Amino acid sequence: RGEPYGSAERKEEYFAKLKEYLGSYAKAFIVSVDNVGSAQLQQTRKALRGKAEILMGKNTMMRKCIREFVEENEGSPVAQLEALCRGNVGFVFTNGDLGDVREVLEANVRPAPARVGSVAPIDVIVPKGPTGCDPGQTAFFQTLQISTKITRGQIEMTNDTHLIHEGDRVTASQAALLQKLNIEPFTYGIVLKSVYDNGSLFDAKVLDITDDVLAAKFSSAVSVVAALSLALGYPTQASVPHSIANAFKAVLAVTLGCDNYSFAEADVYREYLADPSKFAAASGGGGGSAEAEAVVEEEEEEEEEAPAATDMFGGDDGGDY
Repeated sequence: RGEPYGSAERKEEYFAKLKEYLGSYAKAFIVSVDNVGSAQLQQTRKALRGKAEILMGKNTMMRKCIREFVEENEGSPVAQLEALCRGNVGFVFTNGDLGDVREVLEANVRPAPARVGSVAPIDVIVPKGPTGCDPGQTAFFQTLQISTKITRGQIEMTNDTHLIHEGDRVTASQAALLQKLNIEPFTYGIVLKSVYDNGSLFDAKVLDITDDVLAAKFSSAVSVVAALSLALGYPTQASVPHSIANAFKAVLAVTLGCDNYSFAEADVYREYLADPSKFAAASGGGGGSAEAEAVVEEEEEEEEEAPAATDMFGGDDGGDY
């Protein structure tokens, strides 16, 4: 987890760097780095160069540094970060777009095998099919209560098997089976826990709420308000456009029913009702009326060529049937 901080000089250097970041950056991710190796962390640092700074450290040192910074800067909102320094965590400081930094952090993941005793971060389902194991290992599958059959000299699983549930610890048998099948079910990377943004602290899941999601939610809420307002007869900003549209429809219906009165907006509808064919070209594709006339002519020709009906005994009268 970074460089050792045993010497006083190292500690002073670390404190100065963390205080500098706390004072110069307005945004930060609080991240968990469980099962993340130093090489993977270094690759993430390179990917974030120019966008953000990653700083890890011992929890006791981070908490102490934050307390000193708050004492030196009374009323600073970074005081709330102290309580988050629990577990294998660190900070990713930035002044840029949080979404861009998040994409880089979540993209740098590595597949990993299931180790005995580790907690499964996801469900592990082993798909059915050939396993590549010889028939002598059938007892191993039976121990895990996995139904199998022998196909072409190898063991084949007959059903998908829910081997490990999320949150369960991996047993020795489960780890051995996944190793035999050459399956690395887990992926490890930096996990976003919380977000600090200009004094506000919130869960990282809030970043899933995009502008499109907010717009859709707002539109849905406006529709509900408009419907309630119209049903109650209580005008609101959401219902007024609908009320105006409904009033126009009512006035238009009355106007079209009158022979001696009209207005400019109603003239278009009156003209359409008088001769809908004028609007056919505007509503349909080019040449639509010509194609329709051709179809009518073909139907008339077919009707002319059709033979006269005869009854079942050869008479000219086709009868009623």
